[in-house]
Amino acid sequence: MSGSVFFLHMAGAVALLLWATRMVRTGVERAYGNVLRQRLRQTLGNPVLAALTGLLLSIALQSSTAVTLLVGSFAGLGIVTGLSGILAVRGAEVGSALVVKILSFDLTLLVPLCLLFGTSIFLATERRQWRQFGRILVGVGLLILSLEMMGEASEPLRQSTIVPIIVGYLSSDPITAFLLAAVVTYLFHSSIAAVLLLTTFAARGIVSPELGIVMVLGVNLGSSFIAPMLTRSSPPAYRVVPLGNLLMRGLGSVVLLVAFIVFAPTLEPLGSDPADRIIHAHIAFNVLILIAGIPLSRLILKATEAIVALQSPPEKDKEEEPLLAEASALDASALDNPHQALANVTRETVRMCETVEFMLCRILELYEKADRKSIDALAAVDDTVDRRHAAIKLYLARITRQDMTEEDSRRCQELLGVCVKLEQVGDIIVRNMLAHVEKKMERGVEFTEEGWRELASFHASVLANARLAFNLLVTQDTETARELVMEKDRLRDVEKETSQRHFERLRQGTEQSVETSSIHLDTIRDLKQINSLLATFAYPVLEERGLLSGSRLKPD
Repeated sequence: MSGSVFFLHMAGAVALLLWATRMVRTGVERAYGNVLRQRLRQTLGNPVLAALTGLLLSIALQSSTAVTLLVGSFAGLGIVTGLSGILAVRGAEVGSALVVKILSFDLTLLVPLCLLFGTSIFLATERRQWRQFGRILVGVGLLILSLEMMGEASEPLRQSTIVPIIVGYLSSDPITAFLLAAVVTYLFHSSIAAVLLLTTFAARGIVSPELGIVMVLGVNLGSSFIAPMLTRSSPPAYRVVPLGNLLMRGLGSVVLLVAFIVFAPTLEPLGSDPADRIIHAHIAFNVLILIAGIPLSRLILKATEAIVALQSPPEKDKEEEPLLAEASALDASALDNPHQALANVTRETVRMCETVEFMLCRILELYEKADRKSIDALAAVDDTVDRRHAAIKLYLARITRQDMTEEDSRRCQELLGVCVKLEQVGDIIVRNMLAHVEKKMERGVEFTEEGWRELASFHASVLANARLAFNLLVTQDTETARELVMEKDRLRDVEKETSQRHFERLRQGTEQSVETSSIHLDTIRDLKQINSLLATFAYPVLEERGLLSGSRLKPD
């Protein structure tokens, strides 16, 4: 096999691996993301539970980077402490290493089963959660298939005359091997893919266990750079956890590299199989950093906060924040070009969507724990929504009408309707739901465990639908529009079932249910109203494609 053919096959296998990993991660996020986030918020207060939750979440999402970004955002919002966040990420790194171990077993039989059942489930139903479960199964099948492809693609390297020279050089120069592995991992944006590639080479005798362990340490260094680079433009508080992980994991990989080169320890405790030695070394490294991280986490947190403070002086943040907050995409010079002006409105409307999404996320957190300062802060966010709504309406009214096509006119009306609905959603959150939060806080009452679970689940569904609606604004995708309308019907049924269960608890005389009855029912009603408003984003898309019959979907 020629070199170009080998690289083509290997590149295809790695690309499939990255894509399959992404399929699994996005499937889990879409189907169970809000539940996972809620569980994570509940456990991050306890350091041990934080590490364990990070581990399990990393296995579910197939990515420690995704967990790092999620935990970093929680720390940035003040939901969790930086200390708990750093420990949760340490657990996530161990979880990511365990995923590699799981995938190292012979799972060939799962490929046809996952592809068959995953595709069948995805095509057999329109329910979002089941379709995403089917997507996850297909992703797992493709992931295992990509490993087989990598193994087959690397087989001819055994007979290569060039590979021994390259491997021999890297074996004699561990620093270069270490840095090469770090760069490749950063380019992959996946430590799982990088370690699996190494184990494939080791299993075929291409890479020795000693070189593999050096490169595994490089993989951990490269992986620790991904989250800090992705959050480099975020507010300072959001960067603390990712940077703390870089300090702990990155420095740990360098220290252990030096120790491995100097002391050359025996590899017998890691197993006899070359691939197993590399995988076990990867797991052992992350377990060791987790154990070391428990006593060192406070020191790492202080060092990280000091570095972030040096990178972002408080005076600069205060000066620039108002300018950034008031930035607008509504360029007056584009008013004579309707198509460009409408593109500007779309960008500004997306910013309005992001603000409403933040309000919708934040409101449930206030139902759990609220104070006057937090309530006033969320109410002030609604002023931003109102200002953008007014600015967009005025801008749309000033667009030159004579040069506007029929398509532009339709888009103009659609964007105006979207802005009105977003402003109404903001009003419901502030005028209705914040009032419920205040009432709950003043009375000092708490929901029953079942009642809170129902509210959180209903809110998670509405939030997921809100994200669908916001994506639809840009993509204009028919399938997303259909899903959004069908979710409206489903939530109507869920609302009836939730109310029935609530009244059943009232009949049983549950004291907490009586105390929180009006708050519970009014919150469900408000969330249902928000969902109905957001579902209207789908109607212009479906109507344009002839998929609406009156106000209902036509059957397939």
